[in-house]
This record gives sequence, C-alpha cells and structure tokens, in this order.
Amino acid sequence: MSTGPAGGGYQTSEDEQILHKLGYAQELFRAMGGFQNFAISFTIISILAGCLTSYFIAFNNGGPIAISWGWLWVGLMSTIISLAMAEIASAYPTAGGLYYWSAKLARRNAPAWSWFTGWFNLVGQVAITASIDFGLATVINFLISSYISDNLLTARWILFTYALVLILHGLINTFRVALVGLLNQISVWWHVAGVAVILAVLIFVPDNHASADFVFTDRINNSGFSDSMYWFYVLPLGFLLTQYTITGFDSCAHVSEETHGAADAAAKGVWRSIFYSAAIGWVLLLAITFLAAGPDQRDAAAGGSIPLLESALGSGSVKLILIISTVGQVFCGAACLTSASRMCYAFSRDGAIPGWRIWSKVNHNRVPVNAVLFMAVFAAVLTVPAFFGNAAGIPVAFFAVVSVAVIGLYIAYVIPIYLRWRMGDRFQTGPWTLGKKYKWMCLVSVIEVFLVVVIGFNLPFSSSGVPWESDFDWSLFNYTPVVTFGVFIAVGIWWLASARNWFTGPRRTIEEIDAEIGAPPPHPESP
Repeated sequence: MSTGPAGGGYQTSEDEQILHKLGYAQELFRAMGGFQNFAISFTIISILAGCLTSYFIAFNNGGPIAISWGWLWVGLMSTIISLAMAEIASAYPTAGGLYYWSAKLARRNAPAWSWFTGWFNLVGQVAITASIDFGLATVINFLISSYISDNLLTARWILFTYALVLILHGLINTFRVALVGLLNQISVWWHVAGVAVILAVLIFVPDNHASADFVFTDRINNSGFSDSMYWFYVLPLGFLLTQYTITGFDSCAHVSEETHGAADAAAKGVWRSIFYSAAIGWVLLLAITFLAAGPDQRDAAAGGSIPLLESALGSGSVKLILIISTVGQVFCGAACLTSASRMCYAFSRDGAIPGWRIWSKVNHNRVPVNAVLFMAVFAAVLTVPAFFGNAAGIPVAFFAVVSVAVIGLYIAYVIPIYLRWRMGDRFQTGPWTLGKKYKWMCLVSVIEVFLVVVIGFNLPFSSSGVPWESDFDWSLFNYTPVVTFGVFIAVGIWWLASARNWFTGPRRTIEEIDAEIGAPPPHPESP
C-alpha cells in the first residue's frame, strides 16, 4: 500500500489491483513477506516430520534404495511439478489457488474442472493436516513414555493426544496472520539448525556405521508380497516416504492474498521450498540409514526411525533428536492448518461448500476462524479408524491418511498443470515464467502423478489386505480408495444432480462479497 502526493489520499497497492482483477476484495490482511511465504511451504514439507514419522514405509517397502535413490528421484519429479505450478501461481496469486487456476485455464467446462480440483484439494488438505498431527501425537506419546516409564503408545492415548494437538493448532490459527508468519519464519531456522544438530549426533555419536554399499544398493521387502513384485509394486510403495513428505507446497498460493509482491513471491516460494527441503532431507535420511550397521539395527529400522535411533544411539541422544523433531512438527502442523483453512475459506467464498457463508467469514483479526474449525474437525474424523488398530501392529490408518493426502493433493496439483499445458502459448504468464520449458515440464508432471500417485497408493500395503486372499484381514485393508473414489463419486453425483446448475467457478465479484459477507474496513491500519 502507498499514499499519493499530499492531499492525494490512499492508493491501492499493486497486489490489491491484481486481486481486484481476479475478482476479489482484499479481505485477508496482507502482512507476509516473500521469505514468510516460502517459510509456510518449507514448514509444511517439514523434513523433521515426514522423514522421521514415515521412514518405516520406505525401509519395509524397498529398503535403503527406496530411501537413498527413491528420495532423489521423487524429489526431482516433485521439483518439476512445483516449477510448473509456480508459473501458474505467478499469473493467479489468489488464496483459492488450484481450483481458481483450473477455472481460468479450462477452455470448456471450466466450472466442472474447478469443482473437482477444489474438492480433491480440500480432501488432501484435511488429510495432510491429519497425518502430520497424528504423527506428532505418536512422537509426543513416545517421549512422555520414555520419561514416566508408562506405555502411552496405545491407540486411545495417541488419539487423545492427537485431539489436543489439533486444538492447539486451531488456537494458534486464530491469531493475526503476522504472528503465524513469524512462527513460520522461526520454523525455517529451527529446521535448518535442528537438522545440523541431528546430523552431528548421527555422524559422531555411533561407534559404527553401515557401508555405502548397503545404503545405496540393498533391497528389502517386508511387505508380504513376493519378490517378483519388488520393482513394479513394492518399491513404488516405498516412494510414499518422499511423495508424502514433499507435499503442501501449494500453501504458498493459498496465503498469496496475505503476501506482499505475491505474483513473484508465491511462485518462488513454491519451487524453492521443495528444492531446499529435498536437498536437506536427502542428507538427513542418508545419515539415519547409515545407522543400520548390523542385524539388530536393521531389524529395528523395520519398526521406524525411532527404534533405529534407540538401537544405534544412547537414550540421551535419541531424546534430543525427538525433541528437535517434535518442535518442528508443532510448527509443521500449525502451518498445515493455516494453509488448509485458507483453501477452505476461498472455496467457501465461491459458494462451493455447504454452509459457505459460515466458513467464508473472517473475524476481527481478518482470520477465517470458522474455516480453521471446519478443517480441524474433519481432520479428526479422518483418523477414526486408527482407534481400532490391528493384531499385526501395522499402522494401516496412518498409511491410508498419508495416501489420501498424497492422492488428493497431487491430483489437485496436476489438473491445472495439464490445463496450462493444453492451453499452450495462449497462457498469459505472470512476472515469473518458465518460457518454453513448460512444454516438457507440464507433460512430465502429468505422467509422474498418474504413475506414482494414482496407481501406487490406492493399492494394498500388505498381502493380508488383499480382499481375495485367504488370510485377508479387514483391519489391514487400505481404505484410501474408499475415501478418494468415494469423494470423487460423491462430488460427481452432487455436480450432476445440483451443483452444475449453480456453481460457475470463481465468479465472486467484490460487490457480491461486500453484500453477502459484509465488507471489511477498506484500508486497515497495520498492527
């Protein structure tokens, strides 16, 4: 914002002018800088969260090569996806993000493209919030158990802690966006410094380390499926470690209406958050895998990163690492709910969610508190199956929630990328552009999402989770396709039966918003 010459009065900022052209009033408070925009995605990706809580997925489904080489491959593919998204974010810097992009990029049936993109994104946002906070609750309970010598790692205790974590993150997200932005900024430095400390511990404390041959060439298949399925089924399951960790980078777009210079800052935040996370995360995962020096450590690694750390390090070192990780996950979960609530707010603002007038309201701090509550409650509902557990001790509910997050988010990512590729040179770029490189980057992105996400993570995680097998167990059934395809069918029927008659995409005008929700003060003072 700026003021004109003496007596000239107020002038709208360039960010507000762009937002007005996109059809929206400046309702949210624009208080983030470029670094804070980058910080929210970097925090949501959170290598301190994903790398540690989902380590066992890759170790059991592929082994060390799923970690060492799998991380590099999927990280590279995700970076290409982020670059394709960044160009679109530069052209359309609005909180609606993906569903808004689809509406503007589709030549025909724009409302339908927008509708399905928005719902996949919404489900993915719920699931990523649920998975991060559920993993955080597990680590918190483990830490408490180690101090009070009591086993709190039962399903009931973890779910109780999970509920408390959701409440905490909900409360954090009721404050002004300036405070949320500051927390994300602190989070970046916590992650960088924390990883440095953890690496020092992992390198210098253990007496022995695994060989490079083990870390870069060894294969492990603990899935229950035959070794003949290793390369085309088991190993892709192991890619879930990377694909899950490197998610949530659309958050840079979702907070773009709260970012100065969003047309440039949001685009850079999208790809930079992945690039730096992928580089630092790879080093961290290698250091953890090098701990598996002998049979005992390798058996422990099958249970996850925490048992491996306990087997290779002293209790003091393990607690230090887990405390650093826990704080990082607290930051991560809060940022996830921030991004999720902004997406919910924007989608509601365009009338797509039942009760949209409630979820699109902002409070006196210009924060969509109702949307925060909406997303937190549904994140809690999504993890209800975890309450029942299973005799094999396989965290199928966590697997499924992680898969729902990956599938929902990446399908939402790739729809506007495909539409942008189809539009070709007719696409009007923003200040940040790929030039002609969009042609192959967009195509690679579409193929990657189809092969790795859609095919890989809708399938059973265990041979006993296959319905036609003699040892089938419902508690081991992967309910990811039930959720993802169930949502697709539900919103598809809703679209055909009703929504196509009234949802026309992001068509909300400034005047409609002012009339239906109530306009905020036109030019708020800085806090």
